[in-house]
Formats: sequence, structure tokens, C-alpha cells
Amino acid sequence: MIARSMRGLVAMAAVLFVTGAGAQEVKHYRFAYDQPRNTGYSIAGDLFADKLKELSKGTMIIDQYPGAQLGQEPQVLQLVKAGDVEFSIISSANTATISPQAGVMSLHYLFRDENHVVKGLADPRVFEALKAMIDETTQGLHVIATGSQGVRHMYSKKEIHNVGDIKGLKIRVQATATEDMMFPAYGAQTVHMPFGSVYTSLQTGVMDVAENSINVYLVNKHYEVAPVLNITEHEANNALVFISDKLWQSLSAEQKGWVQAAANEISTKEPAKAFDLERTAAEKLKKMGVKVVDNVDKKSFTVIADPYLDKLAKELGPHAEKIKNLIRSVN
Repeated sequence: MIARSMRGLVAMAAVLFVTGAGAQEVKHYRFAYDQPRNTGYSIAGDLFADKLKELSKGTMIIDQYPGAQLGQEPQVLQLVKAGDVEFSIISSANTATISPQAGVMSLHYLFRDENHVVKGLADPRVFEALKAMIDETTQGLHVIATGSQGVRHMYSKKEIHNVGDIKGLKIRVQATATEDMMFPAYGAQTVHMPFGSVYTSLQTGVMDVAENSINVYLVNKHYEVAPVLNITEHEANNALVFISDKLWQSLSAEQKGWVQAAANEISTKEPAKAFDLERTAAEKLKKMGVKVVDNVDKKSFTVIADPYLDKLAKELGPHAEKIKNLIRSVN
């Protein structure tokens, strides 16, 4: 009799537990990016997902969609704006397709070195200025974090030792006003194309040079068709993390707090981890036989690029000029 009563109590407790657990609905959200796993973007996705799950006690779950599963960056931006994708991490250069002043983050040699990139992206003043820029120049989405994939370098079938070596070459660049002005200033020809077409275009000779971070070059196997990595460090490979306005407006004040706190994990931790990936990738590439030209005469580039910093930022607009000044003031 007692045994039967105990079994009944256990069963009742189990029902109550299940009912209580179901009281808080678990929701899943899409986080999209165009790079594979084992990149700065996936680090950002993991940091965000883990922290949001922890803060929400498992009620807000991030499902990651890497490798352009939901589209290339310009397409994903439109999906976020429409509310069809909840979160994404997008290069600041591609962000310029919806907010041209975001091109300020692509200014060549805006950042002095790795430490300046890490500090600049974590600076609250820079973040607030970027957030204001997006909120005031476009609709449908909001910036919640900054991220990085290191700095960009040029890779090709030939060695590049100074700015003269790229004269007349066709270089695939991101479609921003910054890129379209800077590379021709170096004497090169710019080519626009989706990131997914870069491998074939290098292979077939449609273009001579591409540029990106070291780990992106590695994981996308671009070294197979462009076996010379030239350490030009011409541009910080910045990114912005977005939330759709549709989702943001549906969240409670508490949930918004969780989302922003989780996003802060990216701004403060991801850039340094991205640079660690860069160093690891460089060592792997050297062991694989990739030619790494690390004695590039950067001064031959900066003497051309520096006068454009103020000019381009001013032409892009007041938000761009403010962001440029804030970044340059970070010590």
C-alpha cells in the first residue's frame, strides 16, 4: 500500500515538473554568416549562443547557419531587415550596401596595429557611434556588437613587395566607395563579385588578386589557386552583429538585457580570439608550403592611403567622420 502511494507521489511530481518546465517556452533564433565554422564569425556565434542560453536559463537558443547557407552577406542583411533572419554577423564593408557611412570601417590603415583593432572594437564610444549610425541611416535592424576577422592581406599567384607590384592588376574588392577609391589610387583595377565566386575567379584568371584575412584565406582554400600570401595589413577586417527590429520589438525588457549582455561577449572577447586564429592559420599555411611575403613595404601604401583618411570619412558623412575620429583617439 505504502509502495503504491509512493509510486503515485513520484508520478505526480514528474507531471508537475514537466508542467512547470513547459511554463517558459523555449524559442530558437537563426544566426547567419557567410564564413565556415572555425573562423572569427563562428567564434562570435558560439560566444553569443552560450551566453544567451546561460542568461535566459535555456529559453533563448541560437541556431547557427554558417557558410552562406542563408545567402551571401548582402542577401542576409535584407533578410534581417525583413525579420526573416533574427541575427547575423556581417562585414562592415558589406554593411555599407545598406548604410554607406559604414564604409568608414574599411578605411585603409585606419587602425595602427592589432592592439588598436581589439581596443577600438571594444570601445563603448565607438560602439555607440556605430549603433547611432545604423539606427539613423537605415531601418529594420540594430547593431548589438562589433567583431573582427583580423586584418586583410592581398593574395595572388605573384609576390607583392610594394605598391608598384599591384599596378594594373585586377583585384577583387568589397563593393564600397572606400575600396573603389583606394585600390585605383594604388594603380590597381577593382572587380566586384560575391565572396563565393572568388576561388573560381582566381583559378581562371578573371582576377589576379584577392584580399582577406589569413584564416579566411586558409579555410576557404584560396591558397590552392593563389599560393602567395602578401602581408599588406591594409585594412581591418571588421564586422557588425545585427538583430532584426522585428525580433527586438517583440522582446521583453529582460530579454533585451540578456541579448545585449550576450552580444557584449562578442565585442570584448571575439577580436582577440580572431587574431589568435590568424597566427595559427599563418603557421599552418607556411607548413603547407604557401609562400608568405612578410616584408611588404607598407610605407609605399600608407603614403598614398593616409591623405584619404580624412577626405573619405568626410565625404561619407558626419557619422563616418565621428567614428573615424573616435577610432583614431583610442590608445
